[in-house]
Amino acid sequence: MKCPGQDSRNWKPGDIFDMPCPKCGSPVEFFKDEPVRRCKKCGHRFVNPKMDFGCAAYCKFADQCLGEMPPELLAKRKDLLKDRVAVEMKRYFKTDFKRIGHATKVARYAERIAKKEGGELAVVLCAAYLHDIGIKEAERKHDSTAARYQEEEGPSIAREILERLGADEDMVEEVCDIVGHHHHPRPEETANFKSLYDADMIVNMEEKQEKSPTTPEKLAAMIERVFLTQSGRELAQKILLPREESEKMKAAL
Repeated sequence: MKCPGQDSRNWKPGDIFDMPCPKCGSPVEFFKDEPVRRCKKCGHRFVNPKMDFGCAAYCKFADQCLGEMPPELLAKRKDLLKDRVAVEMKRYFKTDFKRIGHATKVARYAERIAKKEGGELAVVLCAAYLHDIGIKEAERKHDSTAARYQEEEGPSIAREILERLGADEDMVEEVCDIVGHHHHPRPEETANFKSLYDADMIVNMEEKQEKSPTTPEKLAAMIERVFLTQSGRELAQKILLPREESEKMKAAL
């Protein structure tokens, strides 16, 4: 069965349209289901600006449906995938708003760190949303939320979610690997892992400060010691320390 959105029998006026070439301004005719066209006048190849690639984030037939997608669209597909992963994480945790909030905040910080550290945002954000996904099974099987049990139970759940959403094999493997040791860095780690680790560390320290505050001096010493990236360290200083203490640490670097 042909995808209804791509079946021309269901098209309406406006589903065939002209767009100006970004290079020379000449009109280029697009059908709504064409990912890219080449300008006949200057030869510039560009992405269909009106095409909705939302389904490509999770449909396993996307490559067959859309054909060989250019790098710009592959990047967009991965970007859309992390939004779907966020939705699946919320569905999985249901009304456990504390854990949903934790994962969402980790993802927000991880994105900021990864942008500075050269991490691949799609991988980092998927790992951030799924890093604690094993916690419910850890509680059920082991009556514990200990890190080692989360890491033991998390990868299989993360894999099922990612594969169901159509993530490529390399992404599935990397995200599951990060989920499987996210509390225990190895001697050599990728920028993707480091971005997630430091973001999780910041949120964990924030939560601990709310329950049992420590002095700015002790907090500053801990920040200097435990983070894997300079970007994570600087973000932790900004978020966790009083402004004066943060400025002192920056001046000392």
